[in-house]
Amino acid sequence: MSSPLPPQTSPRELRRIIAASSTGTLIEWYDFFVYGSLAVVFSGFFFPSGESSLALLVSVASFGTGFVVRPLGALFFGRLGDRVGRKKTFLATLVVMGAATTLIGCLPKYDTIGTAAPVLLVLLRLLQGFAVGGEYGGAATYVAEHSPADRRGTYTSFLQTTATLGLLLSIGVVVACRLLLGEDAFTSWGWRLPFLLSAVLVLLSLRMRLKLHESPVFARMQAQGTISKAPIRETLGDHRSLGLVLLTLFGLTAGLGAIWYTSQFYALYFLQSVLKVDFLTTNVCMAVALVLGTPSYVLFGRLSDQYGRQRVIVPGLALSAVSFLPLYAWIREAATDRSWAQIVVAVTLQIVFSAMVYAPTAAYLTELFPPRIRYTGLSVSYHLGTGVFGGFMPLIALSLTTSTGNQLVGVAYPIAVAALSTVVSLTLLRGGKANQLVRAVWNQFGTPDRTDTSEPAPTK
Repeated sequence: MSSPLPPQTSPRELRRIIAASSTGTLIEWYDFFVYGSLAVVFSGFFFPSGESSLALLVSVASFGTGFVVRPLGALFFGRLGDRVGRKKTFLATLVVMGAATTLIGCLPKYDTIGTAAPVLLVLLRLLQGFAVGGEYGGAATYVAEHSPADRRGTYTSFLQTTATLGLLLSIGVVVACRLLLGEDAFTSWGWRLPFLLSAVLVLLSLRMRLKLHESPVFARMQAQGTISKAPIRETLGDHRSLGLVLLTLFGLTAGLGAIWYTSQFYALYFLQSVLKVDFLTTNVCMAVALVLGTPSYVLFGRLSDQYGRQRVIVPGLALSAVSFLPLYAWIREAATDRSWAQIVVAVTLQIVFSAMVYAPTAAYLTELFPPRIRYTGLSVSYHLGTGVFGGFMPLIALSLTTSTGNQLVGVAYPIAVAALSTVVSLTLLRGGKANQLVRAVWNQFGTPDRTDTSEPAPTK
């Protein structure tokens, strides 16, 4: 006799789940990105003085170190999520992230504690990355497993906005502190306030998440005794599921990472560090572009429900690959003419193209990986792509620009990665659930329970 199944999620409960999950993920992205928003400001505080260019590169590199450990966090928290539950795991990631961010705001400078300052900064940055490695997979899995198949792209697209909104929130808080405190006070000590704010935001989010129940899909597996005993081994030790991780890496998440960080973070660095546009103007232009571009996430999530995930994702990859060079050339020309409106339009276009790729990604990945290994498989493939290929994009681009003296050469990297993902997605990843490899993984690790609402919608 089969175990009783959890009741279907009501629309009201689903709205509360989306709100609580998205708010927590928004705060985690805020915590993660506030470092990047302030890297140029505090680049000299935690490193020896006298080498401003080196300090900036090291600060951007330490920004990148947070991405290195994201796949490790994905493994650690992915295993927990597939073993002990989605809810408990993404509660833990929120606490770890909030603690690390708050401590960065309390960290003494180099002239106070010497080399311990950059060491502690990097360690806290690593802790941030470790936490993010578990957060996204948990939130995406949790929302998707509550969503009906024909609305999954729409509902998870709200979660997808949180990365952009987290960056927008970090920029907004930084600009507000700068304007309220004045440049001298902000540069001296006010830059710490955006980090310290994390403690308050995390407490508010924890209060919302503690009221949530476990995912119905995980509760069902728990009742039926089908939970994986070794999610990491089943995900990476089986040639079929490992092949699916690699296919989603090169056919989707690598391109997504390069595109997203180019359109939003590298645009920020390009304006401020390469073109020498002042801090306030750069951040205001970025904030306006983020506000204009963010609604497109929900639009493309909804379109992916109607027309299929790949029919939205692949054009986004291709458009990004062919447009980066002319868009950044346009930004350079507009900065020379001090035409800030043109810069906003150029950045907004990049955000829209990245939204075409990012908006359906949570729904698509949850549909590719069966529930038994979903948290682990989704998290590892996502964070290898966005963390490694995306996280180091600003450093690679700035290094290319510095070494060659060519202001536009930095976009060669994201163009190449986006083009690679376009080709792999079109040739090897097409078909969704009908893809031979995906079907083999579901046959190996999928649940026999046909009432599982997290299964893919029919391929379109």
